[in-house]
This record gives sequence, C-alpha cells and structure tokens, in this order.
Amino acid sequence: PAIHERLADYSYRLFEVEPEDLSAFLQEGAFDGLNVTIPYKKTVMPFCAELSETARRVGCVNTIVRRPDGTLFGDNTDVFGFSQMVFHSGVPVQGRKALVFGSGASGTACDVLRRMGAEVVQISRSGEDNYENLERHADAQILVNTTPLGMYPNNGTAPVTLERFPDCALVLDVVYNPARTALLLEAERRGIPHAGGLEMLVAQAARSSELFTGRA
Repeated sequence: PAIHERLADYSYRLFEVEPEDLSAFLQEGAFDGLNVTIPYKKTVMPFCAELSETARRVGCVNTIVRRPDGTLFGDNTDVFGFSQMVFHSGVPVQGRKALVFGSGASGTACDVLRRMGAEVVQISRSGEDNYENLERHADAQILVNTTPLGMYPNNGTAPVTLERFPDCALVLDVVYNPARTALLLEAERRGIPHAGGLEMLVAQAARSSELFTGRA
C-alpha cells in the first residue's frame, strides 16, 4: 500500500481470501484491479477471460484488471520487476550459468534469465537437480534465491553458502524483508555484486499501477 499510495490516487488494500471463497471473490468482488500473491498465482488463471502473452509463457498471474465488460484480464508484472533487478545489477548474464533456487516462484526468474541468454538450472528439493547434488553445479556464476528462506521472521537462513561457488559473479534474492538477507550479507562480505527483492517489488508495482490506471 505504501508504494501504490505514491504511484496513484486509488485505494489499495489487502484482501485475505480462503481457497473455498476464491471463485466468488474473483467473479463478484468489488474491485477494479488486484495483485495476486502466493499461493494463488496459478489458481486465478482459469478465472481470467484473457491472459497476456507474458502470463501464458510464465504460467502464473500476479496482476488482474477488471475490464469494462466485467471480465478479468490477467498479466504477470513480476517479469518486469525481476528484469529491472537484473538490469540494475549491472552484471551481464548472457552466456553465464545461473542457478535458481526454488520451485513455486522460480518460473519468473527462469524465464527472464533464459530470455537474457543465461544457461538456467532450477534447483528444488525434489527435482533432478537438488540440494544433495549441488556439486555438479559448482561452476555457476549467477545465484538466485526465489524461496522464502531468509524472509522475516526467519532472518539469518539461506538456501546455500557461497563458498560452494568459487566463480559466483552475481547474487540475487527476491526476498525484500529484510532488505539484506543472510545470502546478500555473505555476498557483500565476499565482494560479490548482489541485489535484493525491494527493487523487484517496486518495479512490479509500478507496472501493475500502469495496468490499473491505463497511464504510464
């Protein structure tokens, strides 16, 4: 809400919706637009009459706009947010190997990095590439945390330690609370360029606001 208050003059507030109430809320709720967060980014897709090309490609929606005829349009502004995070790091990713930690929210990061020319490997607890065989990816140059590890109130945790990746040239963490996670603090100590999730949060909010208002 604090971000959107600076962007435009609409009311922006939290709606907590139980799974069994989601259908009625989306179809009958008195809203002009929404941001959607975990765990509903995939669940809301069938309720959208139209999806942006980005939302279809990534397979999840985080921004919904109610159109004049009452139908819902779904988009994914996280892609823009994460892209800005990578651009502003100043570190080129093309041709470099990137490890993306996480399963649920990792699709956005994987999509952006692949489209920027990186070789992307997704690390999850149960996938073929997992935390038990990380040694096969010790040559990774970009590390991205899309898990909740390190998020308040569980400060101080991280998916990995950077000592396992001697060629690491960039660390990105989509967590924005705290602003400096344990993973980012380790990158700072080691002199590795890094960026946290606050920039992504603000950038996706700005793009969402453009969709809500129709104004750049």
